[in-house]
Amino acid sequence: MTKTTTLRIEGMSCEACVRHVTEALTRLDGVESAAVSLQNKSAQVVYDPERVQLQQLLDAVEEEGYEAFADG
Repeated sequence: MTKTTTLRIEGMSCEACVRHVTEALTRLDGVESAAVSLQNKSAQVVYDPERVQLQQLLDAVEEEGYEAFADG
């Protein structure tokens, strides 16, 4: 069963940033999709919580040099 979460992301300033965050998230095993918005400074991620944990999503974004926070 998949789960959808929204991450707040700080530090993105251009479309290249969006691409880096999208690639970081989608390369994780268990992530079905990631829709990253520069305008909203967020990412909506659909993932399988049995294969990838929320903290792994946050870590993947932070490894690219951005700050990530789980909404909610």
